[in-house]
Amino acid sequence: MTEILLVKAKDGSSLECKASGHAGFAGKGKDIVCSAVTILMRTAIEVFLSTGGIKLETDTSCRGYLSFTAGAQKSDSLLKERISTIGDFLKEGFDSLSKEFPKNVTFELKLED
Repeated sequence: MTEILLVKAKDGSSLECKASGHAGFAGKGKDIVCSAVTILMRTAIEVFLSTGGIKLETDTSCRGYLSFTAGAQKSDSLLKERISTIGDFLKEGFDSLSKEFPKNVTFELKLED
């Protein structure tokens, strides 16, 4: 089971995402559910890396675990909008996966002040 936690700041200034575990949908290297989670997260990370003014920390310290924290380095409405939009994108993707593959993915969203 892959467990995903997405933490969004209500004002859009930060986003944290953690995914851990293996979905168990198929064998190693053939699991479409794990692949979908990985692609969503890696794409978000790549967009953050290509956006100036965003502090990004990632953790890929062990197999079956991926996390990142992204935050605006300064109070900038465009950066906040970018972070918030990527958060919305991830929410929709993870929510869809958890509904389509409920035995393989759990998804939790937390909003913080």
